[in-house]
Amino acid sequence: MQLLHSLCRVPAPAGNEAAMTRFVLDYVRQTQAAWQHQPIIIADDRFQDCILLVFGQPRTAVFAHLDSIGFTVRYGRQLVRIGGPQAEAGYRLVGHDSQGEIDCTLTIDEQTGELGYAFHRDIDRGTELTFYCDFRETETTVQSCYLDNRLGVWNALRLCETLEHGIVAFSCWEEHGGGSVAYLAKFIYENYGVRQALISDITWVTEGVHVGQGCAISLRDSLIPRRAYVDRIRAIAARSGVPHQLEVEGSGGSDAKELQHAAAPWDWCFVGAPEDHVHSPDELVDKRDIASMLALYQVLMQEL
Repeated sequence: MQLLHSLCRVPAPAGNEAAMTRFVLDYVRQTQAAWQHQPIIIADDRFQDCILLVFGQPRTAVFAHLDSIGFTVRYGRQLVRIGGPQAEAGYRLVGHDSQGEIDCTLTIDEQTGELGYAFHRDIDRGTELTFYCDFRETETTVQSCYLDNRLGVWNALRLCETLEHGIVAFSCWEEHGGGSVAYLAKFIYENYGVRQALISDITWVTEGVHVGQGCAISLRDSLIPRRAYVDRIRAIAARSGVPHQLEVEGSGGSDAKELQHAAAPWDWCFVGAPEDHVHSPDELVDKRDIASMLALYQVLMQEL
């Protein structure tokens, strides 16, 4: 879990993913010699802060978004949400601006509901603030801010250790409207002919998806993937014996939305561990679900 802890500590709110991009590239370059197969690394100005790792003769792409939720400093000590973070008065927020490091407290106006911050000075407008990382690990769970989607990134990086054929795509902006998957998908389809995808992201604990019963294969959220593709994934998962659950939701989304709307015949399926206390500083995931997620991705990338 040391890698996951390190990932959670890197600030990368949507639109400012550069620090996470550097971390992932450094990690890949430091560890790839021990991987079973070596990828082509594609990370340049064509793809802004995104990264593509291309292994062998790929048939399937895994998408994992690098960014997180957070807050932007507005005017007069006001804050604006980045994505959909939970907001409770007293949450500890951190960042830095031209005047130095910031460690402040989230405030909520009782009359207007307006978000703000308490700090000993004014913070430069446009500064991004993120939850303070208090990483807690027990024998059975991990708890921290930004397990969504640092855990999806962790899963993708661990998958690289054994991956022979496939593409791992690290995307940006997912928490605040997306945008990067459109050009990543276009490049992948046109250059490698790949048109099937897995979304390495984190979903919710609900009345139908429970802690400790395996990662969730999503049959739908606000979008509906092609049933034939999802059925293939379900069949592979059933044969594998890896614990998993089926998820059906009517809301929510992921990087899949840009694949669904792409001008190419992309198939996609969201496969991810469920977490509790979503989009808060206290996101909680069971280690059994983490293990299930990685194991299922390893099987799916072999067989799809």
